Amino acid sequence: MPLFDYSFLSKILPKAKIKKGFRKAKKSYLNRVRLATSLFFFGMGFCFATWASRIPDIKSALQLSEAALGTLLFAMPIGQLFAMPFSGKVVTRFGSRTITLWGLILYAACLPLIGLATEKWQLAVGLFLFGLFGNFCNIAVNTQGVYTQQLFDKPIIGSFHGSWSLAGFCGALTGLLMLALELSVFQHFVVAFAFVLIIIATNQKFMIKAQSKHEAEKSTYSFWKNPDKNLLLLGVICFCGMASEGIMFDWSGVYFKEIIKAPGALVVLGYTTFMISMASGRFLSDFLVARYGARKVLIISGLVISTGLYTAVLLPYIIPCTIAFMLVGFGVSNVVPIIFNVAGNSKTVPTGIALTIVTSISFLGFLMGPPLIGYIAELTSLKHSFAIIGIFGVLVSLLVWRLKVIK
Repeated sequence: MPLFDYSFLSKILPKAKIKKGFRKAKKSYLNRVRLATSLFFFGMGFCFATWASRIPDIKSALQLSEAALGTLLFAMPIGQLFAMPFSGKVVTRFGSRTITLWGLILYAACLPLIGLATEKWQLAVGLFLFGLFGNFCNIAVNTQGVYTQQLFDKPIIGSFHGSWSLAGFCGALTGLLMLALELSVFQHFVVAFAFVLIIIATNQKFMIKAQSKHEAEKSTYSFWKNPDKNLLLLGVICFCGMASEGIMFDWSGVYFKEIIKAPGALVVLGYTTFMISMASGRFLSDFLVARYGARKVLIISGLVISTGLYTAVLLPYIIPCTIAFMLVGFGVSNVVPIIFNVAGNSKTVPTGIALTIVTSISFLGFLMGPPLIGYIAELTSLKHSFAIIGIFGVLVSLLVWRLKVIK
């Protein structure tokens, strides 16, 4: 059953300006809705990549040690965790469109605030707010993605997450351009803020406004009073996928440097190929789901994650390890889009709250995975830690195989 009544489309479709038939006008409008949703995902990813691209400059400007920077960076996940208990209810109460607009504006506005930081506590406050508004933005934008998917007969949600990954490349390249132009961190962040405002201004009228009575009736749902087993398992699957993803973000370069002994600039080869593979996989995800079904794609994706990690452990050489990291990237690319779509279409829990539950569990994987690698590596070795984390891919396949809500 659809999440809401689509009759609102007949009221907002352009009439006088379009001289073609209603069906073509409708298709044209829905494609524009899809583009708008993609651009909001892009804007969210661009904000994160913009911040990440200037971390070294902020570290130097504030004269931070590695330990001090690591401590301050915890302010962002703390902000996200602070928002998690109530972000889903806020999205359900006020609507994903409203929270998407305000969430992305405030998320982007945190960039200049961070750029103005001259003291450690100021940076901590900026990062806390960045994480706080980022959580609201994440839940609301993903809810919009689920709603937009409901308007199409074919899978499209993977392309939204692909837009987020693409924004990562664009944000990094923009960072290099700003460095070449010798713009300060604050100036760079103001430009990024203005760019995101343009995205919002040109696409806000195409965001989905409707909310069904069914959603409103479920808005008082409490996971603690009435836990949903399916959502819990979906969260665990996403936990395994995002833990593997987080490990690649933080440890792929270290692995290439210390285990592969890659020379010079080739140290970044593993991370780069992982990112390219993950972004490409997300754009291919919709085609694969339409062709083979979400269940088969996820089962295979889990096995691909494990295959990639164990290949990197057993064949610690530059070419096999590059291919291995590409496999991991392709495997993790399908987990988040598919799981979020399944969770968002829950028949018992509101979309915003369902996504908050799954996101909360999966985010722990993204947060805990990289430190876990460090602790295991300290006790044994980095190769052994990658081998242990390789189990996560197998767990993804096994849990998907047992979970009947994934078709």
